Amino acid sequence: MAKPISEDLRSRAVAAYVAGASSRAVAARFGVGESSVQRWERRLRVTGSVLPSRMGGSKSPLDAHREWLLARVAEKPDITLEELRRELAHRGVSAGYGSVWRFCDREKLTFKKKPARRRAGAS
Repeated sequence: MAKPISEDLRSRAVAAYVAGASSRAVAARFGVGESSVQRWERRLRVTGSVLPSRMGGSKSPLDAHREWLLARVAEKPDITLEELRRELAHRGVSAGYGSVWRFCDREKLTFKKKPARRRAGAS
């Protein structure tokens, strides 16, 4: 597994590149790829930092409807994912079954199955 690259290494490499060294020379000196040096310099110009962007996090369109979804599940705890998906569609929100499931999973919403009736005992 590759070792994470420190902010210090990025900063020193970009400083050498900005000072006039070629990306090839900087890459060889610091043991990184040429394109990395160029990307870090571009990131510094654009954002003011050589730090990488944050990774992960939810970017689900359902997050905009979080309050309604949580209220709906609280109102009807035995609602199915498919019913939630259909209700979202009536509200003009297009969402797949998997998207609804992932939203519920992130929110720690569980759906317990309850038997409709008891099994018949032995005769």
